[in-house]
Amino acid sequence: MLRAALAAAGDSPGYPPALGTRELREAAAAWLRRRLGVTVADPLAGDPSVIPTIGSKELVALMPTLLGLREGTVLIPEVAYPTYEVGAVLSGLAVRRTDTPPDDAAGVVLVWLNSPGNPHGRVLSDDELRTWAAWGRAHGVPVVADECYATLGWDVQPRSLLHPEVAGEDHTGLLAVHSLSKQSTAAGYRAGLLSGDPGLVRQVWEVRRHLGLLVPGPVQAAMTAALADDAHVDAQRERYRGRRERLAAAVRATGARIDHSEAGLYLWVTRDEDCWTTVDWLAGLGIVPAPGSFYGPAGSRHVRMALTATDERIDAAVQRLTA
Repeated sequence: MLRAALAAAGDSPGYPPALGTRELREAAAAWLRRRLGVTVADPLAGDPSVIPTIGSKELVALMPTLLGLREGTVLIPEVAYPTYEVGAVLSGLAVRRTDTPPDDAAGVVLVWLNSPGNPHGRVLSDDELRTWAAWGRAHGVPVVADECYATLGWDVQPRSLLHPEVAGEDHTGLLAVHSLSKQSTAAGYRAGLLSGDPGLVRQVWEVRRHLGLLVPGPVQAAMTAALADDAHVDAQRERYRGRRERLAAAVRATGARIDHSEAGLYLWVTRDEDCWTTVDWLAGLGIVPAPGSFYGPAGSRHVRMALTATDERIDAAVQRLTA
């Protein structure tokens, strides 16, 4: 379906709109409402509430730059996707790791949330999200939620920062990042979305268009088709569910423990030892996880095992773990 839409739009010699085509913005707004219960402001307004991005990683890395942040501190989770820190460092900003709003907001210019989290699959509660939203608004600090795994809840249903039960009547000071990489198996398409506070979205869009950060026209067409179709997302979700069940059972059979992992595409595994010792053990079985220390000091006794390998490779790992 994505390939057909991409091919049909292949004759696209002109510059694509940085704002996103009308069809794409309407499809994105409908997807947010249908799948996440989020109603954004008019996506076709002069201050847009949703725009396409070249995947989510470049958006995460460039967010401080796109928001014009030049000095101060960025708050990121204790265990976090490294690109939040990379983006801050590239903009000359300091980084502070915390899972709770600090008492002192002096110097804080941006907050990153990640729920469901990468690498550990932790999902923030509604109360936690509301607390962060209120804190950011009280101190005039934008709060940005990376929600790329929002459709992949297993033990709990993830909630968007933009949901009315969290954000209230509008999205002032709040942004959310989404991606088609996992839910549509479209990582190679580089297809992502930014939505939320129209004033902040417009600021990001204005800078992006001057930098030439344009999602190619055929990819925008493929995104439009993907966002309008729930069947392929649900089918892929069931593939992930099967892999998760098989791999988790095998990991637990070895005596290892899985923490969090209630959503997303990873198992956060520990044997209560240094993560590199666990990496060595798994490597000896021909299984290569990511060491938890890559994601911050608090991850030093865990490894991340991914569900993104093929069924064949997952089954091979299961066999090796249980042999």
